[in-house]
Formats: sequence, structure tokens, C-alpha cells
Amino acid sequence: MTAPLTPSQPPHGEPPHDPWQQAAKPSGDVPPSAHEEDGPGMKTEVRQAAVIAVALAVCGVLLGLLWLWLAPRVPLVADSDAVYLKDTESEQAIGVDGTFTLLALAFGAVSGIVVFLLRKRGGIPLVAGLTAGGLLGAVLAWRLGIFVGPETDVVAHAKAVGKGVAFDAPLELKAKGALLAWPVAALLVHLGLTALFGPRDPEPYPLAYGDPARPEDSPNH
Repeated sequence: MTAPLTPSQPPHGEPPHDPWQQAAKPSGDVPPSAHEEDGPGMKTEVRQAAVIAVALAVCGVLLGLLWLWLAPRVPLVADSDAVYLKDTESEQAIGVDGTFTLLALAFGAVSGIVVFLLRKRGGIPLVAGLTAGGLLGAVLAWRLGIFVGPETDVVAHAKAVGKGVAFDAPLELKAKGALLAWPVAALLVHLGLTALFGPRDPEPYPLAYGDPARPEDSPNH
């Protein structure tokens, strides 16, 4: 005669059946697709952020040329004593700052949209690269517009053209806060698109035998 089998002695040497052990498996065994959804590693994100920052800084060249082309000219005239505005009631000087600000806002909005389309998951390094690149691009555009624009030495320019002859004043950005228009616009647009259309975190994996916290799912019931 042989002794009857008990739950502690499974047939043919098989391991004992423990429903709680199987229920805990999904929490430890994560499918490979879940790891892929987490996005690239930190080093890859930092590299991508650096590339974005450099690309936006280079785009500052285009902003500087557009500012030089579209900004209104401020006419000056000189006499034997000094150089002064030809039209004292002119608003061209305000238009120079306004033109730069509007162009920078447009560049910021476009760069925020493009970066979101290329990298929808976002991330802190990406946002930092977007902001730094926009600021560098704005500074480069500002300095390039002044460098390529009209002569900055007003006295020498006035002597060259002669007394009573009008000439263009050098480009000036009196409101230095306009340099923040590009990075702020890019940041706001990108964060807004990420909040509205960015990927959502996946739902947690359900346990195989239900939630142990619910008494109706317990094996003892």
C-alpha cells in the first residue's frame, strides 16, 4: 500500500502549486515593450539636448538677418556740433525692439513645435537644451544684426557722409528683455504640446488572481 498524496507532496516531484507566488509574477516580470516605452537613457537624452541647443543657436543667424532686413531704420543727421535724430518724433527706435521681439517669439513657437514633433516624450535635458538653444540663438541674432548692420561709430559715419546728410543709425536693442522672447516662447509651446498630446504613462499591470486587498478575491473565500 502507498500513502495518499497530500498537497505538500505533489506527484512526480513537481514543485508545489502556490497561487500567491504566481500572482506576484506579473509585478516582477515586465515585458520588454514596457522598458522600450521608458525612452532612451540619460546619456542619449543629453546628447539630443546638446544637438538641439546647437541647432537653435545656428538658427540665430537667420533671426539676425531677418531683424536687419525688417527692422525700421532710424535716420540721423549731423551738423558742426553734434549728431541728432532727423525726426525727433519718430518711433522707429521702438519699432527696432518690437521687430526683434516679434521675430523671436515666432522662432520660439516654431522651434517648440519642431522639437515636440521630433521628440514627443520630452524630458528635463530636452527642455534645458531647448531653452539654452533659444537664448543662445537670440544673443547671436542680436550681435549679428549689430555687426552686419549700419556703422556703429556714429561720429565717424557722420564725418564720412558730411554735414546735413541723413544716414542710418546702428541697430540697437534697448529692451534687453527681448532676448528672452525666444526661449520663453519655445518652452511654453513645447510644454503645452507635451501636456496636451504627449504620451501617457501605461496603466499598472493587474495581478493574475485579482487584488489581494479585496477579500472576495482571496482563495480562502
